[in-house]
Amino acid sequence: MKIFVLVKEVPDTYGDRKLDLETGLADRGAGDVVLDEITERALEVALSHADKNEGTEVVALAMAPGGSTASVRRALAIGAGSAVHIADEQLAGADLGLTAETLAAAIRRAEPDLVITGNLSTDGSGGVMAAMLAEHLGWAQATALTSVEITPEGIAGTRGADAGAQPISASLPAVISITEALPDARFPNFKGIMAAKKKPLEVLTLDDLGVSADPAAAPRTIMTAVAEKPPRAAGVKIVDEGDAAEKLVEYLVQNRLV
Repeated sequence: MKIFVLVKEVPDTYGDRKLDLETGLADRGAGDVVLDEITERALEVALSHADKNEGTEVVALAMAPGGSTASVRRALAIGAGSAVHIADEQLAGADLGLTAETLAAAIRRAEPDLVITGNLSTDGSGGVMAAMLAEHLGWAQATALTSVEITPEGIAGTRGADAGAQPISASLPAVISITEALPDARFPNFKGIMAAKKKPLEVLTLDDLGVSADPAAAPRTIMTAVAEKPPRAAGVKIVDEGDAAEKLVEYLVQNRLV
């Protein structure tokens, strides 16, 4: 079985994250960048299956700037057997549509049995990539899983719901996304870090994948404006002078909270 895992480089969640007010893109020069934790958990799902099933091939797939090799290598150090890095200047600022089309082309090219993603990245927070990939590929999808079981025939899992848990199953090939309910990724040890330097890492461009970023060929999302988040305003303070309850009710009514 061949499993592709989408891994994504994001600004460190423990640092300050800012938007470039000219481009509307995340300012990746403002701090450290790391592999998104949810994609590391997705990688752990694939590796846990590979540990128990000899012959399973785990491939990390990333769409990131050319300077993101270290982050892709981290996926190899954690345990992926090989990696595919899509790096093309035309992809700077790519929206979800172009991103999904590009990733789907890379997946289609390699013909894996299963694609695993995180349910929500910490930078864009789109939450729709798994569904978009499944649509491009014409595969089954199972999203926001809190548990996963992989077999040669398909996948089974559970999705959390307001009233309980919803059982999900699908035949292969399929695209699934997982939530933070799944276990943390294993930590790369020294042996893994050294081995990562010798593992195959294929770098692809849009030309290699036959994908066009030209908005004239396929309309893309258009940003019309971006502004810095306004400072937080001071709250309303109610001083109890015997009429605090009346003032509170009046405030709630004025703000349509009751």
